[in-house]
Amino acid sequence: MHSPHDPYVRVRDAREHNLKGVDVDVPRDVVAVFTGVSGSGKSSLAFGTVYAEAQRRYFESVAPYARRLIHQVGAPKVGEITGLPPAVSLQQRRAAPTSRSSVGTVTNLSNSLRMLFSRAGDYPPGAERLDSDAFSPNTAAGACPECHGLGRVHRTTEELLVPDPALSIRDGAIAAWPGAWQGKNLRDVLDALGHDVDRPWRELPAADREWILFTDEQPVVTVHPVRDAGRIQRPYQGTYTSARRYVMKTFSDSRSATLRAKAERFLTSAPCPVCGGGRLRPESLAVTVGGRTIAELAALPLTELAGLLPADGETAKVLTGDLVSRITPVVELGLGYLSLDRSTPTLSAGELQRLRLATQLRSGLFGVVYVLDEPSAGLHPADTEALLTVLARLKAAGNSVFVVEHHLEVMRGADWIVDVGPLAGEHGGRVLYSGPVAGLAEVAGSATARHLFDRSPAPARRVRTPRDRVTVGPVSRHNLRGVRAEFPLGVLTAVTGVSGSGKSTLVGEITGDLPGVGRLVSVDQRPIGRTPRSNLATYTGLFDVVRKVFAATDEARERGYGVGRFSFNVPGGRCETCQGEGFVSVELLFLPSTYAPCPDCGGARYNPGTLEVAYRGRNIAGVLDLTVEEAAEFFADPPAVTRSLAALLDVGLGYLRLGQPATELSGGEAQRIKLASELQRGRRSHTLYLLDEPTTGLHPADVEVLMRQLHGLVDAGHTVVVVEHDMSVVAGADHVIDLGPGGGDAGGRIVAAGPPGEVARASGSATAPYLERALDGGTRR
Repeated sequence: MHSPHDPYVRVRDAREHNLKGVDVDVPRDVVAVFTGVSGSGKSSLAFGTVYAEAQRRYFESVAPYARRLIHQVGAPKVGEITGLPPAVSLQQRRAAPTSRSSVGTVTNLSNSLRMLFSRAGDYPPGAERLDSDAFSPNTAAGACPECHGLGRVHRTTEELLVPDPALSIRDGAIAAWPGAWQGKNLRDVLDALGHDVDRPWRELPAADREWILFTDEQPVVTVHPVRDAGRIQRPYQGTYTSARRYVMKTFSDSRSATLRAKAERFLTSAPCPVCGGGRLRPESLAVTVGGRTIAELAALPLTELAGLLPADGETAKVLTGDLVSRITPVVELGLGYLSLDRSTPTLSAGELQRLRLATQLRSGLFGVVYVLDEPSAGLHPADTEALLTVLARLKAAGNSVFVVEHHLEVMRGADWIVDVGPLAGEHGGRVLYSGPVAGLAEVAGSATARHLFDRSPAPARRVRTPRDRVTVGPVSRHNLRGVRAEFPLGVLTAVTGVSGSGKSTLVGEITGDLPGVGRLVSVDQRPIGRTPRSNLATYTGLFDVVRKVFAATDEARERGYGVGRFSFNVPGGRCETCQGEGFVSVELLFLPSTYAPCPDCGGARYNPGTLEVAYRGRNIAGVLDLTVEEAAEFFADPPAVTRSLAALLDVGLGYLRLGQPATELSGGEAQRIKLASELQRGRRSHTLYLLDEPTTGLHPADVEVLMRQLHGLVDAGHTVVVVEHDMSVVAGADHVIDLGPGGGDAGGRIVAAGPPGEVARASGSATAPYLERALDGGTRR
């Protein structure tokens, strides 16, 4: 029996996911790093066990209603955990692409600034005080009625919608209309309404042209389609939508980036004439603090904003003090160049992660365990030093900090390290070492120790000679001002720079239209699906082949089961309780909803009849439960399956299960799945591969595996461009383009470009000293 003041969190018999009855003791009030190769089980230990148990105990303490939910959500598979304080989780999340989300909303700084204007602002004579909601562009009380709080209005013109007035409507005069059947339907509806669709656009009466393009009416008419030979086409009721209405609806509502981009070509954007881009109602913009409106203050860099806030008057003093104390940790983390109105989609993953961390710093919690998921993700080595300071401050405030991390510098800066392994999946799940960092050097078989204590210089490699170059620019977007860059072809180029220096913006300007690019493949970290219904097997096309294999078995033929029977996405073979998801959503009311295994199929996704069909002793759910590595042994053929599995193994994803839901995959895993899908297609003509931070979430041992693949692509005649912070990757590149010198307005220009050895000697580069160390055998990451 441990004392209630036991200074350790003691975990006994943890069996979550691949953990093999793990026992481990981790001291409280320290910065402890949980590490190991990807898929080794470190997240299962830190998040799936320690944090999940803390959350379960919270449920137990709240109310009978919450306790009832524990049975649905499930408790972690662990014997017992003692000495566990309450826990706060800070996991990686990509931002939802909405222009209404901003730096101010992510950090809650906007709430404090709105309160300052509401309570201590200078109002015009006779004006009544406004509630803080009146200073938010995201509420009905505050948003400018003309632009709905967006600050810009989007309009279109006849010239944009109809670029060639010599064409008739039938020949495609209205370029903004959708293609295929939908465009033909709109043309047929116009024809049925009595408009001449065969006359050149410019010859139509002006009133008709105006109505066709801009009407808000949506008349319904019976359409009699022109009969094609041999096809019966019945009359139907068609609804007319004007070109402007279609474009505006697509631009504002479509989730497809391609459709939104197409719609944007037919729109002009300008500051709202009513609010002048301020996004608020006139009465809200009439209130000032220090002679400036809230829109003007929200547009300033945070470092400048902190110095302009008033300190006179008791209310203003209290509210200003609160605001400055919230801004300070954001500035400390190197984000002082951001403004409150900067929209979330324009931020890098590293900037977002640090904003959320800064918000936690201000929470003032004491005596809790912070469980952080790779806080160094997307951080330049220079930014990582600020991160270590923040982790130390969380510890100094009386908290324990448990960090799942691969970054060697974060490991070196920790008080304690838990190394899980030795390998991934079934070959991992054991704690190789738990203790002070220096002691890990003695552990044989630890992939972490091999990299953490390796001081040998980067292996000498002959820099490849480019066969040509692609020129980008001049680019003036976000913080880039007229930047021109040359990307050599036939080599591996690394684009570096501190977070917010403009790397992703510059690389985003490489398009398939540029001379010399040829085929362009962009491999980003966006999820491969947004629900548990999408998984590794469905995304790679592997599942189509597996379903055919099951449909070809004798048992399936006897029962009359076709390929569709083995899909969990359509009625027939799936479990109808969870509609083939394997999970049901549990609404927690006072917390975000969570997923629990389906009570009928237990997570198998299929109904009993489908599960009775076996291939080589396994049913379809059993096959989905195989890891990629196990599946490679299970399927000796067909070639399409073995090729797909080999590509996944080559990028180091052998530990993932075939049916692993997309919602459980990290950004780095999603990116490598996309890369594997591309690799399995075989070699084609010259391809330019763009990868945005492909080493995110990867242990140094996995980085080696990934880089072998990328160098293999270059050796096969292709071009690879990576945006990267990992100095071991940059040291092994043929060409480096370094942006900076800082982030935001302090960045946005090319500081140095050339081979790694040359860039490592560049003055004024934040990357140079770290790259030089990597080349000389110092810190790699």
